[in-house]
Amino acid sequence: MSEVECVARKWGNSLGIIIPHEIVQEEYLAEDETVFVTFKKKHKAKEFFGLLAGEWEKPTQEMKDEMRRGWH
Repeated sequence: MSEVECVARKWGNSLGIIIPHEIVQEEYLAEDETVFVTFKKKHKAKEFFGLLAGEWEKPTQEMKDEMRRGWH
């Protein structure tokens, strides 16, 4: 069984996904063949991890000084 990340796209009044060629070959899929798909929504929170990675490398005192300058 293979796992791949796909993006749902508008297809008429529905949404559709495209099965990549590598998966088609790996799973020996054929046109008009019935397949079972398990859905697991990707959480948006994962996109935010690492956004402030460089910010936390500053010394605490430097961050406090920057905040104080913004208050004046």
